[in-house]
Amino acid sequence: MLNKIKSFFDQHIAPSESVQVEEEELHLACAALLIEMMHMDDVVRPEEKAMIVRRIKEHFVLSDEAANTVIALAEEQRTQAIDYYQFTSLINKGFSQEQKITVIKLLWEIAFADGELDIYEEHLVRKIADLLHISHMDYIKTKLQVDHR
Repeated sequence: MLNKIKSFFDQHIAPSESVQVEEEELHLACAALLIEMMHMDDVVRPEEKAMIVRRIKEHFVLSDEAANTVIALAEEQRTQAIDYYQFTSLINKGFSQEQKITVIKLLWEIAFADGELDIYEEHLVRKIADLLHISHMDYIKTKLQVDHR
């Protein structure tokens, strides 16, 4: 009986040593977080949507069609998600610290895209920064780099 339980845990719960995160999964995870940021203040503005499309295309070097597909799939995943961990865990596995800081910078860009920083937007960036193990110094530094108000 104990062997069956151990076998179950080994197969289904134990972390795999060679976990590889697909590039497409990282694109979706980042896009889902950016889309979540766009929805944080309950007002979706065209400039926020345009900024997301532009940043996804630039950051991941995608065509218009590919970027729109990623955004559509990410929107679907975002609405089905119960928390941010499913996105941040992929980013933690697949991105370097520098790339994760870039994700935080992208979140700030979406937060400031409409010229206003909502308290819920700031809270989301802080929460994602914590989940991505970003230092408070880098959190503040990226905010100051983006804030041009």
